[in-house]
Amino acid sequence: MGSSNETSTMSSSAEPGDSTSAQNFSTLDSGPAQEAPVAQAVLCTVLSVYGTIIAVGLLGNVILIKVFFTVKSMQTVPNIFIASLAVGDLLLLLTCVPVDASRYFADTWLFGRAGCKIISFIQLASVGVSVFTLTVLSADRYRAIVRPMDLQGSDVVLWTICKVGCIWMLSMLFAVPEAVFSDLYSFNVLGINSTFETCAPYPVSERALQETHSLLCFLAFYLVPLAIISVYYILIARALVRSACNMPGEEHPHIQKQMESRKRLAKTVLVFVFLFALCWLPNHALYLYRSFSYSSSVDSSTSHLLASFLSRALAFSSSVLNPFALYWLSKTFRQHFKAQLCFVCHRRHLDTRRNSLAHSQTGITMATVRLSEGSSSLMNKK
Repeated sequence: MGSSNETSTMSSSAEPGDSTSAQNFSTLDSGPAQEAPVAQAVLCTVLSVYGTIIAVGLLGNVILIKVFFTVKSMQTVPNIFIASLAVGDLLLLLTCVPVDASRYFADTWLFGRAGCKIISFIQLASVGVSVFTLTVLSADRYRAIVRPMDLQGSDVVLWTICKVGCIWMLSMLFAVPEAVFSDLYSFNVLGINSTFETCAPYPVSERALQETHSLLCFLAFYLVPLAIISVYYILIARALVRSACNMPGEEHPHIQKQMESRKRLAKTVLVFVFLFALCWLPNHALYLYRSFSYSSSVDSSTSHLLASFLSRALAFSSSVLNPFALYWLSKTFRQHFKAQLCFVCHRRHLDTRRNSLAHSQTGITMATVRLSEGSSSLMNKK
């Protein structure tokens, strides 16, 4: 994989280097007999990791969204943003992660030209929803602590929903060029004198486009939003220090309780931001390295394959972690999460028991019919 002919860190379909993983495994399968088990073991590992990401991510985000829509007390301003974040994560898990996994098992792009454009658009849009929502959430927490009266109007929920809509529209607008320019291009594989066709936002010959694309993605979807978030949290920390100095807690128990609640929410958002930054940094770093270390061929070495796989898996795990971070940080959400999980497990147990009883009843009925037929046969013989 490694070269600037890799596509965007954002577009799961648009990383030709990842497609060479299939080429690499094919080479192992067709090589010496002792290498075939290695290829199978790697493929099983890839399948297990991606399967776990999808299953655990679906469980956490679906329960988070269900809790938000079914529990009235959870429909607060910050939770509107968090639910929107979960919807974007679900979109990523249901579309881009399976497509990314498929490229380790196939020698070519499987989803056609239209699929290339759609998947490229969805992943960049979902990443935009994540990072822009975290940015707006940080601004919201700053206002809640520094200017709390601004968030107590009757129309605050409506304004929050409008903000969420604007975040989605902005994210989709940023993803439109990715969909327009992404197409199927041919790439050479270093070391095995082979070519393959895969989805990418530019051809291998366009070095300037590769460098520009990787740099813009890093700035727009990582560095600039995180810089803005950092400024907000510096301001939040300064405001909290000043309030602690100017307001004796024992004289204002109600205000102190409100401030503690806002500090907990600010800490929750900060954990979300930290997880996003940690999970996406290796993917951005690897893409920048490939783009500015230009090569006309795709590196199919095992070390490069492993680095790419780990960076992709870590980036996708960002869509898994938020519900469980909220579970850890919020006692209220933890209670509702456990209730939903117990409900699902209990319902599955009842369905299994019902199916078992139905199967047993069917068996008893069939046995009765056979006995009846046997008795009739004996009577006829007599």
